[in-house]
Parts: sequence; structure tokens; C-alpha cells
Amino acid sequence: MYDAIIIGAGAAGMMAAIEAGKNGKRVLVLEHNSQIGNKILISGGGRCNFTNINATPENYLSSNPNFIRSAFSEYKPSDFIKLVESYSIEYYEKKLGQLFCKRSSKEIINILLEEAKKYNVEIKTNTKVLRLEKNQDFEVITENGSYKSLKCVVACGGLSFPKKGATDLGYKIAKNFGHSIIQTEPALVPLVLPVPIMKKLVDLSGISFDSNVSLNFKNSPRSKNKKINFSENILITHRGLSGPAILQISSYWQKGDVLKINIEPKVDIEEIILQNSNSNKELKNVLSEIVSTRFAEFICNYIGINKSMNQLSNKDKIKIIEFFNSFTIMPLESEGYSKAEVTIGGVNTNELNQKTMESKLVEGLYFIGEVVDVTGWLGGYNFQWAWASGFVCGNSI
Repeated sequence: MYDAIIIGAGAAGMMAAIEAGKNGKRVLVLEHNSQIGNKILISGGGRCNFTNINATPENYLSSNPNFIRSAFSEYKPSDFIKLVESYSIEYYEKKLGQLFCKRSSKEIINILLEEAKKYNVEIKTNTKVLRLEKNQDFEVITENGSYKSLKCVVACGGLSFPKKGATDLGYKIAKNFGHSIIQTEPALVPLVLPVPIMKKLVDLSGISFDSNVSLNFKNSPRSKNKKINFSENILITHRGLSGPAILQISSYWQKGDVLKINIEPKVDIEEIILQNSNSNKELKNVLSEIVSTRFAEFICNYIGINKSMNQLSNKDKIKIIEFFNSFTIMPLESEGYSKAEVTIGGVNTNELNQKTMESKLVEGLYFIGEVVDVTGWLGGYNFQWAWASGFVCGNSI
């Protein structure tokens, strides 16, 4: 009989196991993959964007936005940084508070394994959980046998990265115990554009540009902040749009919503037109000083203006300025869970204790990490939620 069984050996599950182990609890972690932390390994291009120093509750989407405040007050980015530093692991800030390992994601995995070993946490990999039952105690039935515990923590993630072993097990367990699920969808995901516009963009695949992107809503916004916008890079792909700005806004985008894109927002296009108003330079050549040559040619063809600068009418100038400042486009769909970094939606937080992550419906049952209806921005925010939710859960066991 274990004090606690943790289903899932990702960031949240391992953190919960370690904290419970610190408190002298007998803990078993069950993982269906052959190793722990598959998503940790691939994060940040193999260097693991393990937290964000700017992480606050405002950087998260949830149907209950205040839910995460308690966990974040208990476990801050600085707390995980201290753990990383205690293992003498070198890290750096890439941009916007995003912290990465200098060498490899494996260093984060090694921390979790070492901490687990230190506190006698038992880990069983290659162990597929079939179902969870509760009579007096919890019984986790796996393909390799059954295990009993006084408490159980569901930390088996969302639906993103199915090739890395993602399943809907966590949601099934939640439903079986009477919990409701906020509708799940892919998040931090590239967006697919309609065929007609893609025929025009097809030759631009691989081109990127700076942007500020926002949404014109058709649907009821997911966030109270209706003016949400992101200033980052956009990448044109063979199917649509990607890059940090698109991944960020994708968590807020719903089918029917229109993207509003300010192209190269640091450039004053109006001023450039004014400076070149007497020039006999072709418009595409002036624009190619701002964006790539291929993109400049696309812009001229798209707005139907192929003239020298000194031939531009006022109507032409307005067209150019409007294209750069507020180019609008309606995506068809997202690339789906196979390309999504996280899952939006999940176990309804109104049914969980925000201080412990324990179910309000079933004593001794906990939900943490991505399986819960809490989704962070791109850039280490989701790992911070995993560490924080795992920390408060583990400490309450």
C-alpha cells in the first residue's frame, strides 16, 4: 500500500512525487512511456525552456482565471531556478524572460530523477494505466498488475504530441469520478489558411517577419482581455502561419475569428512612403528594404500596385499603409494536436481545491499540470504551472 500513486511522470507528476517524498510519504509514479519527461526532453529544441521569470496569473488562460493564484504564491519561478542552480546547471535567458538549459533538456530530467531517488520515490516506466478505481482505497489497474494507495494524483497531461504518448486518460478518469471537462482544443499551434490565399502564399513558405497580431472576434472571447495581442515573429508555412506570434494568439483564436496583423510594427511605413515620395524607385524595391524581396513582390501583387514611388496616388498610399498596419486574414483551422504544444481546456478548476489541487468531489484524488483547465503562454509558462501545481499537490499529500 502506497501513500500516493502519481499517474504520469511528466513535469507536474515528478514534482508532486518529489514533494510528497520529502514529507516521508511512500510514493509510486507510473509512466506508460519508456522514460520520464518525454515533453521535457523535446522542449525548447532540446534545451528545455524550464520556466519564465515573468510568469504571473495574467499569462494563463482558464475558465476560472483566479484559480492559479494560490499555487503561484506558493511556488515561484525563482524557486525552480534555485533547484536548477543547486545542481550547478548552466542556463540563460533567451528573450522575454524565457530560461533555457545551456546544454540539454536531459539536465532537467536528471534533476527530477536525482530528487526522486533522494526521497525514495519509486518509478515504474513502461506501465500503461488502464483505469482507476476507488473503494476504501484507490486501486490503479495497469497492464502489469494493480497497485493500491491512500491517495492518487492524475498528472498524465493533455492531448498534445500524441506521438510522444499523449492520451485522454486523465479526462476519462476525471469523468468517471464525476468531474466535468472544459472543452479541450489544441493550443500554441500553427494555423491553417484557406486554399485561395495559400495559392498566393505558397512561394513564401519559410519567410518570416516581425509582427503584432491581435484578433477580431466572431465568437465570445476566451479571455476577459479582448485586446490581447502579441508582438513576435510570424513564419509563413506551406499550410498557413506559424512562429511565436501565431502560436501565442492560437490559444485565444476560435474558428471564425479573424487575425489582424501589423507587419513590421517597428517600421513607420507612412514615413518611408513620405521619404520616397519623389523617388523613381519601384515600390517593391522600397518594400524589400523592410521585408524579404519575395514578400515585397507578394505585397505589391496582393494589393495590385506595381508602380514607382513618385507615381503613387493618395489612394495607393492608403492601401499600402493599411496592408502593413492591419492586414486581416481568417484561418481555416489549426494544425491540430499533432503540432500543438499544449491542450487548452481540461478538468474544471471549479471542482478542485486551488490550494492543494485535490478534487472537491472525491477525497484523496488530485489533478495537476496540463490535464487541468489552465493553459500558459509560449515560453516556459506551462512548465511553471506544472512545477507550481505539482508542488502544492505534493505538499498536501
